[in-house]
Amino acid sequence: MKEHPKIEAGGLKLDNALWLAPLAGVTTPPVREFFSRLGAGLTHTEMVSCAGIVRGNRKTEGMLRLLPGEGPVVLQLFAGDAASMREGAEAAIAAGGRAASSEGASARFAALGVNMACPMPKVTKRGAGAALMNVPGIACEMVRGLKELGFPVWVKTRKAPSGDETDTLRFAEGLLNAGADNVCIHGRTPAQRYGGRADRSVVCAAARRFPGKISASGDVYSAEDVLEYLNGGCVGVMPARGALANPYIFPLALKALGYDVPEERLNPAFEDRLLFLRSLGESSHEINGPRPTVVLLKRLLAGALKGSESAAALRRRAGLTNDLDELMHILTPEKSR
Repeated sequence: MKEHPKIEAGGLKLDNALWLAPLAGVTTPPVREFFSRLGAGLTHTEMVSCAGIVRGNRKTEGMLRLLPGEGPVVLQLFAGDAASMREGAEAAIAAGGRAASSEGASARFAALGVNMACPMPKVTKRGAGAALMNVPGIACEMVRGLKELGFPVWVKTRKAPSGDETDTLRFAEGLLNAGADNVCIHGRTPAQRYGGRADRSVVCAAARRFPGKISASGDVYSAEDVLEYLNGGCVGVMPARGALANPYIFPLALKALGYDVPEERLNPAFEDRLLFLRSLGESSHEINGPRPTVVLLKRLLAGALKGSESAAALRRRAGLTNDLDELMHILTPEKSR
């Protein structure tokens, strides 16, 4: 098997071109660690409110936590104006540095991310997320402000609200000219939210237009999906919901790309999958508490156990409990059958 040197993307040197997308309520430190062990070359925090950071909101500040030695991690932020984005980013960098120092770790964010993709009203009504696609001047001002902080800037956005390819390319070009190091395009318009099919052609058109600068998201459920985006010119691919539906997309896609992947990661035994989930549950409980951990494990169960004859029965048992201790008991290999 040939050696794979690190790739250069978004102002960073990374192990590979397969990265975990930001997922609200999901990409906490234990989840990021879980997918890094499966082969993700980069991960993201959840979408973090700049207003919450500046106000010193305890829950928001908790979203800035990095595990000792964790990385590379992109801190994804959202705000409705450039001043708030800059202020929130500065506060996040300071808070992250203090947290790292207090834990004796040297972890820090690899890049600053801007969410210009979230289509949900609770975000867009603040002028943030996908609403920024309607005000490209503000969107570009945000990028310029963050670049002054000395970090690579990553933007996650969508197909233009008009649905027109030219408008999508024009918006991406503006962000890149403002200094963005990577622009990830999700091939749905804001109005589509997460329905219908993601338009891969518009993402790959942008990748060909701006070589080495465009990554892809949207309907990434298999190794074949990853290859299609990369062969279309994208510098990286970010599974999101597809990572939850099939966490093992990471080792499977890396194998398809020619990486040397241990066989036990490609098709783990049922018992090993359970132990992997239990490990996630233990670390999540320590950081997030029991209730969020139960929700997380239930959300990952189907994908993590996909293809096993015992999976359906275990999922039914797991669905009947909201108690973490009982759920962890169910996930014990000798108790799962």
